Amino acid sequence: MSFIEFQDVKKIYKMGEVEIPALAGVTFSIEKGEFVVIAGASGAGKSTILNLLGGMDICSSGMILVDGEEVSKMDAKALTTYRRYDIGFVFQFYNLVQNLTAKENVELATQISRNPLNIDETIEAVGLKARANNFPSQLSGGEQQRVAIARALAKNPKLLLCDEPTGALDYKTGKAILKLLQDTCHIHNMTVVVITHNLALCAMGDKVIKVKSGLIDSIEINENPTPVESIEW
Repeated sequence: MSFIEFQDVKKIYKMGEVEIPALAGVTFSIEKGEFVVIAGASGAGKSTILNLLGGMDICSSGMILVDGEEVSKMDAKALTTYRRYDIGFVFQFYNLVQNLTAKENVELATQISRNPLNIDETIEAVGLKARANNFPSQLSGGEQQRVAIARALAKNPKLLLCDEPTGALDYKTGKAILKLLQDTCHIHNMTVVVITHNLALCAMGDKVIKVKSGLIDSIEINENPTPVESIEW
């Protein structure tokens, strides 16, 4: 059995009498330690996949398994525990606590983790040792995103989920962030899932899942993923 399994997963949103299928029956698997890129146009359903995988939403039908646990059958309390201990989130717009320093933002996440990583080492790993005592307002966009990644990593999650992690960043900073994510995956054998509409990033994934109109368009395995440094967009 794979580390992650989606089996015929559907998600239908109801607005009054109207039903809107965000996912129309999605099946795929992800192995432990894989760096996976989920790509597709806006509205294709990739954010819905991420939200279901992270326990922030529940599917309408189908089965979602993560590390042998059936996430699709969890109640609200079990989902909270799952999000707390097993999932690290990196969002497009950082979501940092503004009145806490970079280090305190990272520390916050370790307080809800069973087996957190060392805070100082994690901050150093993302290249922010000299900025640890700065507040978010004193940091650039790229630095804030590094804090967000350090915060997610410090929890030592089973699964790191990244929602357009370079969407708000310039090209050079975006590349640095993606390299950090790719390296983290391979060094710590952490399963990392990145969603993006930037198809150029597909080359860096061990596995690439393309989503179109709520369905899987294609699944490709990259035997030799391209290092981020070599990708142009």
